[in-house]
Amino acid sequence: MTRPRPAAGGGRRLGVAPARLGRWLDGVADRHGPFTEVAATDGDVAITCADTTRLVLRAPFGWEPGPVLLRSFLLSAQQPRRAAVLLVRRGRWAVGVFDGDRLVVSKVDARQVQGRTAAGGWSQQRFARRRGHQTDAVVDHAVETAVRVLLPHAGSVDGLFTGGDRGLVDTVLTDPRLRSLAALRREPALDVGEPTKAVLLETPRLFRAVDVHIVEPGERA
Repeated sequence: MTRPRPAAGGGRRLGVAPARLGRWLDGVADRHGPFTEVAATDGDVAITCADTTRLVLRAPFGWEPGPVLLRSFLLSAQQPRRAAVLLVRRGRWAVGVFDGDRLVVSKVDARQVQGRTAAGGWSQQRFARRRGHQTDAVVDHAVETAVRVLLPHAGSVDGLFTGGDRGLVDTVLTDPRLRSLAALRREPALDVGEPTKAVLLETPRLFRAVDVHIVEPGERA
């Protein structure tokens, strides 16, 4: 389960692992009363509890509602899917393709970027230019890595999940060669630190989680 965070409109958002979602919903029903309404809305599942607590569940991948709505959602969320991951921060980038939790292929790399300087005047401008050139080089290398490692799998993945510096990620995905991959991008962005191999291996816990927006009585904005 990911750390709860405040949500627009009141309440909080959190991510729940698909394997734990059934038990977690049982706990919600124990605390807030039986579910009085379960409905599909724009690809989400909206649930109302007896005490008026409301939940909206959003699966990270698309799903088709079945005769028993909540059961079909749970089964779909638990299916292993193939996903691409692109993480970029200033000076470091990582890419990978996963089958469920299993890493199929990956590449993690780094390139030095000049640190900030407290100097002023001409020296500060020179450092800023150098830093800008080095950042451009990071983007260029991240693009080439994505083209080499991710692009061959673009036709088989169900989604692209990104994280790190959003501006740099956006710039990487403007490369025309990555257009088919960029079209698969899913939100929200992954909340990750420096793109190391260890961080990359942790991303399935984030991108496979079911996004839950829960608003209890008295929390509505």
